Amino acid sequence: MYKKEQYLYAKDKNVKAKVRNYDKEDFSELMKIQRESFPPPFPSELLWNEKQLQNHITLFQDGALCVEIDGVLAGSITGLLVNFDPSHPRHTWEEITDSGYISNHDNNGKTLYVVDICVRPAYRKLNLGKLLMQSLYETVVHLKLERLLGGGRMPGYREHSNNLSPQEYVERVVEGSMYDPVISFLLRCGRTPLELVPNYLEDEESCNYALLMEWRNPFNG
Repeated sequence: MYKKEQYLYAKDKNVKAKVRNYDKEDFSELMKIQRESFPPPFPSELLWNEKQLQNHITLFQDGALCVEIDGVLAGSITGLLVNFDPSHPRHTWEEITDSGYISNHDNNGKTLYVVDICVRPAYRKLNLGKLLMQSLYETVVHLKLERLLGGGRMPGYREHSNNLSPQEYVERVVEGSMYDPVISFLLRCGRTPLELVPNYLEDEESCNYALLMEWRNPFNG
């Protein structure tokens, strides 16, 4: 079981954050957080349902984490283990996560794949997304895995799609001359770009693209 507490600074005071595994009692609040975090035009059918959440805690509880602030559930992150072949990196979110049900979780997999991360808008100034991502990095080290991997949405791309190709947009975001809410965040979390993937997810804001990004275990070889 994962359990971590630390203080975060916000509005001239310190607040205690608690990261832990989520369980069945959290399901209702987790689904509410999803609705708050991913409003339209994000497809509502991609938000968590109870069966998916039950699979998360049954099949791979190590990858099912949430964060509390003063007893209030403020965000979550979910992953599964997969066997990833860097020479054939392209895939869709539905394929690699079994559409979020993670029934393809492989206990012998060496790559921790991020299925989802979300933080309530009211708590985003606390950098809880980074805290949750770091917690999964610690899980990678604890389980002696090779890497953490996931596809990063590109929600800022749609407004530039008439002027820039997806690759040009990614290059500008990575070099820092442009900002993307998700890709820039993942870069600050220590993730590095691996592959631009078309048709990764039905996502109007990203024009269905995603940037595959990894974090490699520094203690692995």
